[in-house]
Amino acid sequence: MTGGAAADRTPSVAVKIFSAGSAGCVADLVTFPLDTAKVRLQVQGESGLSPKGQRAGHRYRGVFGTIYTLVKAEGPASLYSGLVAGLHRQTCFASVRIGLYDSMKELYSGGTQHAGILPRLLAGCTTGAMAVAFAQPTDVVKVRFQAQSRLPESSAKRYSGTLEAYRTIARDEGLRGLWKGCLPNVARNAIVNCSELVTYDIIKELILKYGLMTDNMPCHFTAGFAAGFCTTVVASPVDVVKTRYMNSVPGQYSSAVHCALTMQFKEGPTAFYKGFMPSFLRLGSWNIVMFVSFEQIKRLVVRLQRQSVTTETCSEK
Repeated sequence: MTGGAAADRTPSVAVKIFSAGSAGCVADLVTFPLDTAKVRLQVQGESGLSPKGQRAGHRYRGVFGTIYTLVKAEGPASLYSGLVAGLHRQTCFASVRIGLYDSMKELYSGGTQHAGILPRLLAGCTTGAMAVAFAQPTDVVKVRFQAQSRLPESSAKRYSGTLEAYRTIARDEGLRGLWKGCLPNVARNAIVNCSELVTYDIIKELILKYGLMTDNMPCHFTAGFAAGFCTTVVASPVDVVKTRYMNSVPGQYSSAVHCALTMQFKEGPTAFYKGFMPSFLRLGSWNIVMFVSFEQIKRLVVRLQRQSVTTETCSEK
């Protein structure tokens, strides 16, 4: 990503990958309750109509109402259901889609210092698709854990643990079950990556170009917030379809397109923006925490590497 002092612009690809994965995990730890609330709101209503022909009542109302209901009915731990799979996901997912973005941008721009919009978009699409190929099973398990209810009157829990979930899905649904929703997830992450990384990249570049801020936390905070808002607006419909499809039982939907059409006919177009506020709160806060952490971790690792080199040089003398 552009900007900064020369010392901060030269981290290796390995440093970027490590910093991106670490920053993604930090951001997940901070924002996971919002993500859980988003998933519960998105899957709400997918059971369709009641036996009497009436639309099933909604149990959750708004992001903070959903969080309050979850804590009251299922306990505070329910807000972090699926966290282990979420951290698994970020370790593979953020490392690839964020850590390799600059390398892909340089590749598509022919190594020029100032890339245009097209190389940035292509870089975002490429790293987003690559990340899905690595991390899709972790995303499926995370969504299933977040969606399942622990209420006594509900049906039995689908999975009791993260590793057991991987095994159960592979056994009952085959390896294809672990990559369920891969196509809508590729589409979603192409959109998310382009919206998130390109927006952050361009806004940060403009802030530094016009001298509005220096390349420090306020700049990263502002660019991260803008990236989160743009991403939520663009990606919410695909995100809802992805969540519904990955959480569905075998045979409920024949494809992601069938899932989208079912939502349109049964619930109307507003179903595609279910959970928009928690999505925005989550993506906005996630982007802020992730990008600020990413920039700081990256600089810290580079600084430690240089200190190590300096110490070795001094010891040799």
